[in-house]
Amino acid sequence: MRSNLTRRSAALGASAFLLPRLGRTASSTVRIGYQKNGALVLVRKQDRLRRLNVAAEWVEFNSGPPMLEALAAGAVDFGAVGDTPPIFAQAAGAALLYVGGQPITGANEAILVTKDSPIQSVSDLRGRRLAFTKGSSAHAMVVNILAAAGMKPSEIQPVYLQPPDAGAAFRTGAVDAWGIWDPFYAIAQMEPTTRVLTTAENAAPSNSFFMANRRFVEQQPETVSSLLSAINEAARWARTNPEELAQTLAAVTGVPLAAQRVAAQRGVYAVQPINDAIIKRQQAIADLFTALRIIPAKLDIRAIVWMPPGRNAGAL
Repeated sequence: MRSNLTRRSAALGASAFLLPRLGRTASSTVRIGYQKNGALVLVRKQDRLRRLNVAAEWVEFNSGPPMLEALAAGAVDFGAVGDTPPIFAQAAGAALLYVGGQPITGANEAILVTKDSPIQSVSDLRGRRLAFTKGSSAHAMVVNILAAAGMKPSEIQPVYLQPPDAGAAFRTGAVDAWGIWDPFYAIAQMEPTTRVLTTAENAAPSNSFFMANRRFVEQQPETVSSLLSAINEAARWARTNPEELAQTLAAVTGVPLAAQRVAAQRGVYAVQPINDAIIKRQQAIADLFTALRIIPAKLDIRAIVWMPPGRNAGAL
């Protein structure tokens, strides 16, 4: 079904994947999981896969964990997530591969409280109800921010909710704080009753990732390269069109334009091969989760990193 490929060449620039683009027959469809942020939204809206002869079915998710469940089950082929969902997926034995990375500063994630909350510092979160999505990038953010303040996850009351439910709980006072990422963060930030307690920028810089089902990658490595090429094309456009970027994202996601402008400025859109620095940071998160017994055993992140065609171990 996915075997009819025609090779196209593409010059991608120094930071992009120096790999061939390949087309596919229209009868072969890549199932792509996406969230309401990032470069995949641009790729979809701008229909950048069409000229690569890649037919796509787009599946929206509220967060990374259910997307990776779908990837592991073979219901989705390719998707974008934060740093933590792949760790939980690997711990569960999911047949997934890291196929691209996006180093991020952490400016797009934060712990929020209400404006009149007595919580003034991270240490004030002791004993408080903190909502976040279990296994998401916000989970790692919370763990790292607590660690930077000399605290353990057991010192708070975690409330595991998906972003829409967490947002509702936060606004009604059912929880005391909310750990969240853009664009949900930007939407909440626009509300006058919301205050940013801390961002992840200093305590928890991390990476976002593009992940793929292992069988899909093994059968269609050139198609994976084509998808990554399309993402970097969208990223180059995003760098020079900030207002159009916000408008495009808002049109797809339904996020108010004012909030989307804020989120778009904090976003990272270009993708790069997984290198040693990215692996090291991801391994550190996995090791921390093992030490805290959040996952049951030590993981080897490098073991599930995809080696693109034409690259070798020394290129990492």
